[in-house]
Amino acid sequence: MSEHVYYVMGKAGIATDNEGFISNAGFVVTDEGVVVFDALGTPSLAAALLERIRKITDKPIRYVVMSHYHADHIYGLQVFKEAGATIYAPEGSVDYIHSEAAANRLEERQLSLSPWVNDNTEIIAPDVIVDGSDQFKLGGLDFTINYLGKAHSDGDLAMLVVQDRVLFSGDIIFEGRIPFVGNADTKHWLKTLTELETGGLAALIPGHGPASTKPASTISLTRRYLAFLRESMGEAVEELYTFDEAMEDLDWSEFENVPAFEAANRINAYQVYLSMTKELLAK
Repeated sequence: MSEHVYYVMGKAGIATDNEGFISNAGFVVTDEGVVVFDALGTPSLAAALLERIRKITDKPIRYVVMSHYHADHIYGLQVFKEAGATIYAPEGSVDYIHSEAAANRLEERQLSLSPWVNDNTEIIAPDVIVDGSDQFKLGGLDFTINYLGKAHSDGDLAMLVVQDRVLFSGDIIFEGRIPFVGNADTKHWLKTLTELETGGLAALIPGHGPASTKPASTISLTRRYLAFLRESMGEAVEELYTFDEAMEDLDWSEFENVPAFEAANRINAYQVYLSMTKELLAK
């Protein structure tokens, strides 16, 4: 992507496709070491990423910056921890690590992604928790990590490589596929995308999909999809429609040919319907 920045791109699919390689990860090579962004969804994928890094540099892996703690990004962490990296993660990640949801997800992936996720796969805790804006220098490069709050997950980070003007966004941006909503706070997620500064960027690397040299257009798909979900499900809730009634007459033509639509859209819409119901009751 630039003189110092590299990334690998997962396949647009469900979590167990492509041996779990569905998300992106990247790394930045400096004169004093390597900064990795996200760790991929299995230890074997992380080992393959480390092997790729070693083809470029023998510098130590100094830091891993985790955009968020979802399974397709975190199970490779143990490989980089063993390599000596210090792990940065967003506020909210520790709560996830000790949750029943994390234990259940790991158990599920030990079955659905066996043998790549197995009994030796661990959820690695971060060394540094970020709950605001953090900066560090390494090998003449400046890095800015920004905490984006609870948007796509219980806590999300983005990282800017200042001199190269490259932004790693994590899963607040999906390019070329329908995003996974899950238990996201779509109201805050949409607000974050609306306020995200992309002026002056040379490139943006999303959590899923290809990198872009036109960040504003890259953000557009995720932003338009979330806005459509919130508007349509919000109207349905206010009119006291059931979820099936809400889905019946909606025109999905703008999104139905985007990869992962069939796998993700109905689940996403239902999650937003439930969250919009909670928002209405909280008024």
